[in-house]
Amino acid sequence: MSGSSPANSRSLRPNRTPKRSQYFEAESSERDSDSDKNGEQSGYDSVDGLSASSIEEEEGADESDASEPPRKKQKGVRNRPSTGSSASIRNNSGTELWRTGKKTGLGPGTQVVFNKPKPRSPGKTPYKDERIHPNTLLFLKDLSKNNDREWLKMHDPDYRTSWKDFIEFLECLAPKVSEADETIPELPLKDCFFRIYRDVRFSPDQTPYKAQFSVAWSRTGRKGPYAAYYFQVKPHGGSFLGGGLWMPEAQALAKLRRNIDRKPRKIVEALTNPQIRKSFLGGIPADKEKAVSAFCKHNADSALKTKPRDYDADHEDIQLLRLRNFTLGCKLKDEEIVGPGALDRIAKLVEDLVPFVSYLNSVVMPDDPQASEGSAEDDDDDDDEESGE
Repeated sequence: MSGSSPANSRSLRPNRTPKRSQYFEAESSERDSDSDKNGEQSGYDSVDGLSASSIEEEEGADESDASEPPRKKQKGVRNRPSTGSSASIRNNSGTELWRTGKKTGLGPGTQVVFNKPKPRSPGKTPYKDERIHPNTLLFLKDLSKNNDREWLKMHDPDYRTSWKDFIEFLECLAPKVSEADETIPELPLKDCFFRIYRDVRFSPDQTPYKAQFSVAWSRTGRKGPYAAYYFQVKPHGGSFLGGGLWMPEAQALAKLRRNIDRKPRKIVEALTNPQIRKSFLGGIPADKEKAVSAFCKHNADSALKTKPRDYDADHEDIQLLRLRNFTLGCKLKDEEIVGPGALDRIAKLVEDLVPFVSYLNSVVMPDDPQASEGSAEDDDDDDDEESGE
Protein backbone atom coordinates (compact mmCIF):
# COMPACT_ATOMS: atom_id res chain seq x y z
CA MET A 1 0.00 0.00 0.00
CA SER A 2 2.87 2.26 0.68
CA GLY A 3 3.93 2.03 -2.87
CA SER A 4 0.56 3.00 -4.30
CA SER A 5 0.23 6.13 -6.33
CA PRO A 6 -1.71 9.25 -5.27
CA ALA A 7 -4.40 8.55 -7.85
CA ASN A 8 -5.09 5.16 -6.35
CA SER A 9 -5.29 6.64 -2.84
CA ARG A 10 -7.98 9.08 -3.93
CA SER A 11 -10.00 6.33 -5.45
CA LEU A 12 -9.99 4.39 -2.22
CA ARG A 13 -11.73 7.33 -0.24
CA PRO A 14 -15.41 6.73 0.62
CA ASN A 15 -18.03 8.80 -1.29
CA ARG A 16 -19.71 11.57 0.79
CA THR A 17 -23.25 12.91 0.31
CA PRO A 18 -23.20 16.72 -0.17
CA LYS A 19 -24.97 18.79 2.56
CA ARG A 20 -28.17 20.69 1.75
CA SER A 21 -27.60 24.42 1.42
CA GLN A 22 -29.45 26.77 3.79
CA TYR A 23 -30.53 28.75 0.75
CA PHE A 24 -32.12 25.76 -0.88
CA GLU A 25 -35.78 26.29 -1.69
CA ALA A 26 -38.24 23.52 -2.13
CA GLU A 27 -40.03 23.01 -5.37
CA SER A 28 -43.40 24.62 -5.93
CA SER A 29 -45.14 21.30 -5.52
CA GLU A 30 -43.61 20.94 -2.06
CA ARG A 31 -44.72 24.44 -1.01
CA ASP A 32 -48.27 23.79 -2.21
CA SER A 33 -48.48 20.56 -0.31
CA ASP A 34 -47.20 22.23 2.85
CA SER A 35 -49.73 25.05 2.55
CA ASP A 36 -52.55 22.55 2.02
CA LYS A 37 -51.56 20.79 5.19
CA ASN A 38 -51.45 24.04 7.12
CA GLY A 39 -54.82 25.03 5.73
CA GLU A 40 -56.39 21.77 6.80
CA GLN A 41 -54.97 22.13 10.29
CA SER A 42 -56.07 25.78 10.79
CA GLY A 43 -59.58 25.42 9.43
CA TYR A 44 -59.52 28.80 7.57
CA ASP A 45 -59.51 29.42 3.86
CA SER A 46 -56.21 31.00 3.05
CA VAL A 47 -54.15 31.98 0.09
CA ASP A 48 -50.39 31.85 0.59
CA GLY A 49 -50.78 31.92 4.36
CA LEU A 50 -53.06 35.06 4.47
CA SER A 51 -56.73 35.04 5.41
CA ALA A 52 -59.37 36.58 3.14
CA SER A 53 -60.33 39.20 5.75
CA SER A 54 -56.73 40.35 6.12
CA ILE A 55 -56.45 40.70 2.35
CA GLU A 56 -59.55 42.91 2.26
CA GLU A 57 -58.17 45.07 5.06
CA GLU A 58 -54.88 45.51 3.29
CA GLU A 59 -56.61 46.41 0.05
CA GLY A 60 -58.75 49.02 1.87
CA ALA A 61 -55.65 50.45 3.51
CA ASP A 62 -53.90 50.65 0.15
CA GLU A 63 -56.85 52.52 -1.36
CA SER A 64 -56.98 55.03 1.53
CA ASP A 65 -53.23 55.57 1.38
CA ALA A 66 -53.43 56.21 -2.34
CA SER A 67 -56.23 58.78 -2.00
CA GLU A 68 -54.65 60.72 0.88
CA PRO A 69 -51.12 62.18 0.78
CA PRO A 70 -48.78 61.03 3.54
CA ARG A 71 -48.74 63.21 6.65
CA LYS A 72 -45.75 64.06 8.70
CA LYS A 73 -46.01 62.56 12.15
CA GLN A 74 -45.55 64.82 15.13
CA LYS A 75 -43.57 63.68 18.10
CA GLY A 76 -45.75 62.59 21.01
CA VAL A 77 -49.03 63.05 19.05
CA ARG A 78 -51.22 60.21 17.86
CA ASN A 79 -52.61 60.05 14.33
CA ARG A 80 -56.04 61.48 13.71
CA PRO A 81 -58.79 58.95 13.19
CA SER A 82 -59.69 58.42 9.54
CA THR A 83 -63.40 58.08 10.27
CA GLY A 84 -65.77 61.03 10.68
CA SER A 85 -67.02 59.92 14.07
CA SER A 86 -66.45 62.03 17.19
CA ALA A 87 -62.99 61.33 18.59
CA SER A 88 -60.15 63.09 20.33
CA ILE A 89 -56.36 63.03 20.25
CA ARG A 90 -54.23 63.05 23.35
CA ASN A 91 -50.50 63.25 23.85
CA ASN A 92 -48.40 60.92 25.96
CA SER A 93 -49.30 62.78 29.16
CA GLY A 94 -53.03 62.46 28.49
CA THR A 95 -53.68 66.10 27.56
CA GLU A 96 -56.35 66.51 24.91
CA LEU A 97 -54.91 68.16 21.80
CA TRP A 98 -57.69 67.89 19.24
CA ARG A 99 -61.34 66.92 19.09
CA THR A 100 -63.60 66.39 16.11
CA GLY A 101 -66.43 68.87 15.95
CA LYS A 102 -69.69 69.17 14.10
CA LYS A 103 -69.59 69.42 10.34
CA THR A 104 -70.39 72.90 9.07
CA GLY A 105 -71.49 71.76 5.64
CA LEU A 106 -69.40 74.51 4.05
CA GLY A 107 -67.54 73.61 0.91
CA PRO A 108 -63.95 74.52 0.14
CA GLY A 109 -63.35 78.20 -0.55
CA THR A 110 -66.45 79.33 1.40
CA GLN A 111 -65.96 82.66 3.24
CA VAL A 112 -67.40 83.13 6.72
CA VAL A 113 -67.86 86.78 7.79
CA PHE A 114 -68.46 87.81 11.42
CA ASN A 115 -69.79 91.24 12.31
CA LYS A 116 -67.18 93.22 14.23
CA PRO A 117 -68.46 94.43 17.64
CA LYS A 118 -69.23 98.12 17.71
CA PRO A 119 -69.15 100.50 20.69
CA ARG A 120 -72.33 101.62 22.38
CA SER A 121 -74.05 104.51 20.66
CA PRO A 122 -73.59 107.87 22.43
CA GLY A 123 -77.26 108.66 21.95
CA LYS A 124 -78.28 112.27 22.33
CA THR A 125 -75.30 113.09 24.60
CA PRO A 126 -72.14 113.88 22.63
CA TYR A 127 -68.69 113.12 23.98
CA LYS A 128 -66.98 116.18 25.49
CA ASP A 129 -63.58 116.60 27.13
CA GLU A 130 -64.95 118.63 30.05
CA ARG A 131 -67.03 115.78 31.50
CA ILE A 132 -67.33 112.03 31.75
CA HIS A 133 -69.79 110.50 29.29
CA PRO A 134 -72.63 108.35 30.72
CA ASN A 135 -71.51 105.44 28.52
CA THR A 136 -68.27 105.28 30.50
CA LEU A 137 -70.23 104.68 33.69
CA LEU A 138 -72.38 102.10 31.90
CA PHE A 139 -69.28 100.22 30.76
CA LEU A 140 -67.82 100.16 34.29
CA LYS A 141 -71.17 99.00 35.61
CA ASP A 142 -71.24 96.11 33.13
CA LEU A 143 -67.61 95.28 33.88
CA SER A 144 -68.33 94.92 37.60
CA LYS A 145 -70.98 92.30 36.74
CA ASN A 146 -68.91 90.49 34.08
CA ASN A 147 -65.36 90.75 35.36
CA ASP A 148 -63.61 88.18 33.17
CA ARG A 149 -61.29 88.24 30.16
CA GLU A 150 -63.66 86.67 27.66
CA TRP A 151 -66.34 89.29 28.31
CA LEU A 152 -63.88 92.18 28.01
CA LYS A 153 -62.52 90.73 24.78
CA MET A 154 -66.01 90.72 23.27
CA HIS A 155 -66.63 94.31 24.52
CA ASP A 156 -63.24 95.73 23.59
CA PRO A 157 -64.75 98.63 21.53
CA ASP A 158 -66.73 99.80 24.58
CA TYR A 159 -63.61 99.57 26.73
CA ARG A 160 -61.48 101.58 24.32
CA THR A 161 -64.14 104.25 23.89
CA SER A 162 -64.63 104.59 27.66
CA TRP A 163 -60.89 104.71 28.36
CA LYS A 164 -60.40 107.37 25.70
CA ASP A 165 -63.20 109.42 27.28
CA PHE A 166 -61.48 109.18 30.68
CA ILE A 167 -58.04 110.15 29.29
CA GLU A 168 -59.45 113.17 27.45
CA PHE A 169 -61.06 114.33 30.68
CA LEU A 170 -57.71 113.97 32.50
CA GLU A 171 -55.99 116.05 29.83
CA CYS A 172 -58.30 118.91 30.79
CA LEU A 173 -58.01 118.32 34.54
CA ALA A 174 -54.21 117.97 34.79
CA PRO A 175 -53.41 121.65 34.05
CA LYS A 176 -55.91 122.74 36.69
CA VAL A 177 -54.23 120.51 39.28
CA SER A 178 -50.84 122.05 38.52
CA GLU A 179 -52.41 125.51 38.66
CA ALA A 180 -53.94 124.85 42.10
CA ASP A 181 -50.74 123.30 43.52
CA GLU A 182 -47.61 124.81 42.01
CA THR A 183 -45.46 121.96 43.35
CA ILE A 184 -47.15 119.47 40.98
CA PRO A 185 -45.23 119.44 37.67
CA GLU A 186 -46.78 118.75 34.28
CA LEU A 187 -46.10 115.03 34.03
CA PRO A 188 -47.09 112.62 31.23
CA LEU A 189 -50.45 111.08 31.97
CA LYS A 190 -48.98 107.58 31.67
CA ASP A 191 -47.06 108.34 34.90
CA CYS A 192 -50.25 109.30 36.71
CA PHE A 193 -53.18 107.06 35.75
CA PHE A 194 -53.66 103.52 37.08
CA ARG A 195 -54.19 100.70 34.61
CA ILE A 196 -57.33 98.62 34.76
CA TYR A 197 -55.49 95.33 35.31
CA ARG A 198 -55.33 94.00 38.86
CA ASP A 199 -52.39 92.23 40.49
CA VAL A 200 -54.00 88.99 41.70
CA ARG A 201 -50.83 87.12 42.67
CA PHE A 202 -51.36 87.43 46.43
CA SER A 203 -54.99 88.54 46.51
CA PRO A 204 -58.00 86.40 47.54
CA ASP A 205 -60.00 88.35 44.94
CA GLN A 206 -59.04 86.79 41.60
CA THR A 207 -61.10 89.10 39.36
CA PRO A 208 -58.68 90.33 36.67
CA TYR A 209 -59.88 93.93 36.29
CA LYS A 210 -60.62 96.95 38.43
CA ALA A 211 -64.16 98.28 38.30
CA GLN A 212 -63.03 101.93 38.20
CA PHE A 213 -60.77 104.32 36.33
CA SER A 214 -58.36 106.20 38.60
CA VAL A 215 -55.45 108.64 38.60
CA ALA A 216 -53.07 110.21 41.15
CA TRP A 217 -51.04 113.42 40.91
CA SER A 218 -48.00 114.12 43.06
CA ARG A 219 -44.56 115.59 42.48
CA THR A 220 -43.50 112.20 41.06
CA GLY A 221 -46.79 110.97 39.59
CA ARG A 222 -48.78 108.09 41.02
CA LYS A 223 -45.68 106.62 42.70
CA GLY A 224 -43.26 108.15 45.16
CA PRO A 225 -43.03 109.36 48.76
CA TYR A 226 -45.03 112.56 48.31
CA ALA A 227 -48.65 113.13 49.26
CA ALA A 228 -50.92 112.99 46.22
CA TYR A 229 -54.29 114.04 44.84
CA TYR A 230 -56.42 111.03 43.90
CA PHE A 231 -59.44 110.88 41.58
CA GLN A 232 -61.49 107.87 40.47
CA VAL A 233 -64.55 107.27 38.30
CA LYS A 234 -66.92 104.54 39.45
CA PRO A 235 -70.68 104.13 38.92
CA HIS A 236 -73.40 104.13 41.61
CA GLY A 237 -71.87 107.05 43.51
CA GLY A 238 -68.46 105.42 43.82
CA SER A 239 -66.59 108.30 42.17
CA PHE A 240 -64.19 109.95 44.58
CA LEU A 241 -61.72 112.79 44.95
CA GLY A 242 -59.25 112.84 47.81
CA GLY A 243 -55.65 113.27 48.80
CA GLY A 244 -53.00 112.60 51.39
CA LEU A 245 -50.72 109.71 52.30
CA TRP A 246 -52.13 106.18 52.04
CA MET A 247 -50.13 103.65 54.09
CA PRO A 248 -46.84 105.63 54.14
CA GLU A 249 -43.54 103.92 54.78
CA ALA A 250 -42.23 103.53 58.32
CA GLN A 251 -39.81 106.46 58.05
CA ALA A 252 -42.47 108.84 56.75
CA LEU A 253 -44.94 107.68 59.42
CA ALA A 254 -42.36 108.25 62.13
CA LYS A 255 -41.81 111.82 60.90
CA LEU A 256 -45.54 112.54 61.01
CA ARG A 257 -45.92 111.20 64.55
CA ARG A 258 -42.89 113.14 65.70
CA ASN A 259 -44.35 116.32 64.18
CA ILE A 260 -47.74 115.69 65.83
CA ASP A 261 -46.00 115.10 69.16
CA ARG A 262 -43.88 118.26 68.98
CA LYS A 263 -46.06 120.63 66.92
CA PRO A 264 -49.69 119.46 66.95
CA ARG A 265 -50.96 122.92 66.05
CA LYS A 266 -49.72 122.54 62.44
CA ILE A 267 -51.98 119.62 61.58
CA VAL A 268 -54.81 121.26 63.50
CA GLU A 269 -54.41 124.39 61.37
CA ALA A 270 -54.69 122.28 58.23
CA LEU A 271 -57.78 120.40 59.46
CA THR A 272 -59.60 123.55 60.66
CA ASN A 273 -59.12 125.28 57.31
CA PRO A 274 -62.56 126.60 56.23
CA GLN A 275 -62.47 124.98 52.78
CA ILE A 276 -61.36 121.63 54.16
CA ARG A 277 -64.07 121.65 56.81
CA LYS A 278 -66.69 122.53 54.20
CA SER A 279 -65.66 120.10 51.44
CA PHE A 280 -64.19 117.13 53.33
CA LEU A 281 -65.30 117.20 56.99
CA GLY A 282 -69.03 117.66 56.54
CA GLY A 283 -69.11 121.40 57.23
CA ILE A 284 -68.23 121.14 60.94
CA PRO A 285 -67.55 124.34 62.90
CA ALA A 286 -64.05 125.68 63.49
CA ASP A 287 -63.42 123.53 66.56
CA LYS A 288 -60.16 121.66 67.15
CA GLU A 289 -61.67 118.63 68.85
CA LYS A 290 -64.44 118.19 66.28
CA ALA A 291 -62.03 118.57 63.37
CA VAL A 292 -59.58 116.04 64.82
CA SER A 293 -62.39 113.63 65.67
CA ALA A 294 -63.84 113.79 62.15
CA PHE A 295 -60.40 113.30 60.61
CA CYS A 296 -59.58 110.31 62.81
CA LYS A 297 -62.96 108.75 62.06
CA HIS A 298 -62.23 109.02 58.33
CA ASN A 299 -58.97 107.05 58.82
CA ALA A 300 -60.09 104.71 61.60
CA ASP A 301 -60.08 101.50 59.53
CA SER A 302 -56.30 101.15 59.57
CA ALA A 303 -55.56 102.88 62.91
CA LEU A 304 -53.74 101.13 65.74
CA LYS A 305 -55.83 99.68 68.54
CA THR A 306 -53.23 100.61 71.14
CA LYS A 307 -50.56 103.28 71.48
CA PRO A 308 -47.63 103.40 69.03
CA ARG A 309 -44.14 102.62 70.24
CA ASP A 310 -42.31 105.33 72.22
CA TYR A 311 -45.52 107.23 73.04
CA ASP A 312 -47.66 107.19 76.16
CA ALA A 313 -51.19 105.85 76.11
CA ASP A 314 -52.46 109.01 77.82
CA HIS A 315 -50.86 111.35 75.28
CA GLU A 316 -52.91 114.45 74.53
CA ASP A 317 -53.02 113.67 70.81
CA ILE A 318 -53.13 109.87 71.03
CA GLN A 319 -55.95 109.74 68.45
CA LEU A 320 -53.72 111.28 65.81
CA LEU A 321 -50.68 109.25 66.86
CA ARG A 322 -52.55 105.97 66.31
CA LEU A 323 -53.28 106.73 62.67
CA ARG A 324 -51.45 104.94 59.86
CA ASN A 325 -53.27 106.71 57.02
CA PHE A 326 -53.50 110.48 56.62
CA THR A 327 -56.13 111.07 53.94
CA LEU A 328 -59.16 113.20 53.20
CA GLY A 329 -61.77 112.52 50.54
CA CYS A 330 -65.17 113.37 49.15
CA LYS A 331 -67.54 111.06 47.25
CA LEU A 332 -69.11 112.29 44.04
CA LYS A 333 -72.52 111.44 42.65
CA ASP A 334 -72.85 110.21 39.08
CA GLU A 335 -74.61 113.43 38.12
CA GLU A 336 -71.65 115.49 39.35
CA ILE A 337 -69.15 113.93 36.94
CA VAL A 338 -71.38 113.54 33.86
CA GLY A 339 -72.93 116.99 34.14
CA PRO A 340 -71.69 120.12 32.36
CA GLY A 341 -69.85 121.49 35.44
CA ALA A 342 -67.88 118.31 36.22
CA LEU A 343 -64.45 119.73 35.42
CA ASP A 344 -64.89 122.89 37.49
CA ARG A 345 -66.38 120.94 40.40
CA ILE A 346 -63.41 118.55 40.63
CA ALA A 347 -60.85 121.32 40.11
CA LYS A 348 -62.40 123.24 43.01
CA LEU A 349 -62.10 120.21 45.31
CA VAL A 350 -58.41 119.88 44.40
CA GLU A 351 -57.88 123.53 45.26
CA ASP A 352 -59.58 123.07 48.64
CA LEU A 353 -57.31 120.13 49.43
CA VAL A 354 -54.03 121.95 48.81
CA PRO A 355 -53.40 123.11 52.46
CA PHE A 356 -53.65 119.55 53.77
CA VAL A 357 -51.39 118.03 51.09
CA SER A 358 -48.88 120.84 51.51
CA TYR A 359 -48.69 120.19 55.27
CA LEU A 360 -47.99 116.47 54.74
CA ASN A 361 -45.25 117.13 52.17
CA SER A 362 -43.62 119.75 54.42
CA VAL A 363 -43.23 117.07 57.10
CA VAL A 364 -42.44 113.95 55.08
CA MET A 365 -40.41 115.47 52.23
CA PRO A 366 -39.48 119.05 53.12
CA ASP A 367 -37.85 121.17 50.44
CA ASP A 368 -35.11 122.29 52.89
CA PRO A 369 -34.63 119.69 55.66
CA GLN A 370 -32.14 121.85 57.60
CA ALA A 371 -34.49 124.81 57.60
CA SER A 372 -37.29 122.52 58.70
CA GLU A 373 -35.25 121.23 61.64
CA GLY A 374 -34.35 124.79 62.60
CA SER A 375 -37.97 125.89 62.56
CA ALA A 376 -38.85 122.86 64.68
CA GLU A 377 -36.36 123.95 67.34
CA ASP A 378 -37.76 127.49 67.25
CA ASP A 379 -41.28 126.14 67.69
CA ASP A 380 -40.13 124.11 70.69
CA ASP A 381 -38.60 127.21 72.24
CA ASP A 382 -41.81 129.15 71.65
CA ASP A 383 -43.83 126.39 73.28
CA ASP A 384 -41.52 126.41 76.29
CA GLU A 385 -41.89 130.19 76.63
CA GLU A 386 -45.67 129.96 76.43
CA SER A 387 -45.75 127.23 79.07
CA GLY A 388 -43.40 129.29 81.29
CA GLU A 389 -45.68 132.27 81.13
